[in-house]
Amino acid sequence: MLVQDFLHGSVARYPNKTALVCAGQRLTYAEIDSTANRLATAMLAEGLERGDRVVIYLNNSVEAVMSIMATLKAGGVFVVANPETKLEKLVHLVDDSGALILVSDSRKAPLIQQVLLQTPSVRCTVYCGEPAAPTGSATARSLDFAHIQAGYPDARPSQTNIDLDLACLIYTSGTTGDAKGVMSDHSNVVFAVNSITQYLGNVPEDIVIDALPLSFDYGLYQLLMTFSFGGTLVLERTFAYPAQILRTIERERVTGFPCVPTMFAMLMQMDLTPYDLSSLRYLTNTAAALPPEHVAEIRAKLPHATLFLMYGLTETKRTLYLPPAQLDVRPSSVGIPIPGTEAWVEDEAGNRLGAGQVGELVVRGRHVMRGYWRAPEASAQRFRPGPLPGERVCYTGDRFRMDEEGYFYFVGRMDDIIKSRGEKVAPREVESVLYRLKGVVEAAVIGVPDPVLGEAIKAFVVSRDAQLSERAVLAHCRAHLEELKVPKFVEFRDELPKTESGKIKKTALQ
Repeated sequence: MLVQDFLHGSVARYPNKTALVCAGQRLTYAEIDSTANRLATAMLAEGLERGDRVVIYLNNSVEAVMSIMATLKAGGVFVVANPETKLEKLVHLVDDSGALILVSDSRKAPLIQQVLLQTPSVRCTVYCGEPAAPTGSATARSLDFAHIQAGYPDARPSQTNIDLDLACLIYTSGTTGDAKGVMSDHSNVVFAVNSITQYLGNVPEDIVIDALPLSFDYGLYQLLMTFSFGGTLVLERTFAYPAQILRTIERERVTGFPCVPTMFAMLMQMDLTPYDLSSLRYLTNTAAALPPEHVAEIRAKLPHATLFLMYGLTETKRTLYLPPAQLDVRPSSVGIPIPGTEAWVEDEAGNRLGAGQVGELVVRGRHVMRGYWRAPEASAQRFRPGPLPGERVCYTGDRFRMDEEGYFYFVGRMDDIIKSRGEKVAPREVESVLYRLKGVVEAAVIGVPDPVLGEAIKAFVVSRDAQLSERAVLAHCRAHLEELKVPKFVEFRDELPKTESGKIKKTALQ
């Protein structure tokens, strides 16, 4: 089975059912299928071949959904870029993936033109929205999304892929700050979708709201999962205005609401009584652990909705989930392996550990991704030989313990990655930006506990410029980083603590 077969199956069963609600538009499964077919045909006409990559640089939108589905239908590999990604990182993502086609908003055309100058692999750009698309560049043709819909047939392209072909690259930051593309083949994605929808008990009557970016695998899978069971996806651009999201839940009679701890923290600060949220059947949380106190408060505010606590990483999509019946018994646990998978805890010597012992979580199952794109050394470190000859398992880099009954508890990360707003932030990426600021001699970035963000980013700066202010540092960071990576705190120091070898000792910072 291929990922696009989720859409094809739902088209066959529910052609006239509303599949997507987004920005005032309501599209049926048949309309999505036809629109994606036209775009896929245009991609093929532009030379897209089996396995070629398509970068999608759009906000959550109808066009983003169509671009994902069209890429799959054309036999390609989709790469969704965060719409807040700055020029430098976008160039890396496009160049590293070797993308043949780049889809973006026409309002970002000046930025895209700069990207094209540095990414010779791109042969075609597709612009969405108004004004009309620009004329392209010397190396890449330019097409307009609306013109494609008016000028190409809606017949479904023939499929040549098999489930071992790549479906997508999901870029995630590592400890070095360099974004790495996690290679997900069709069988990885299909297995993960089926396993998750199994324990959530999804049915065609479910209406799922998604206010998470499609570049975030948690947000992306809401789309894929909903199409798999023939439900309706209500796609929102952002959760910046929670009251608006709650009104949408009320109006659309939403049954499924995926959140990250930041979103739950915002909801807990609101009075929910003015909203009719009785349609909610379930809530989900992942990306970072939800404190037991927050679990209790959420359940008190929304007692009719079942809460699923989960743990995962991009390299396996989803790993653990806590059956809701265990919430009162083990409120601090993130659960057991998802259906069809296995997990255990190992020490540094590779020995499996027993109950109560802390070690690295290891994951085994069909959801273990193929590795990192063009990064064999990093792949070999993360994905290692498993118990059976020829198989690979995933070493998560996270420290866990397990209780006597096989339930897992997150202890901490083995690296210094910060999880803010439910997304990974590599300190070195922020530090490299700080070092580009005139006068900065030393910089160190750490995560500090925050009741809303999970972890807030704090920067320590040693500067030779006495006039350098916190305001100037933050302005510089906003100009070069996505908003979620901009420090919340900046502290100036005369010097930073060092280890015996001369490295900055982050454990002495707080």
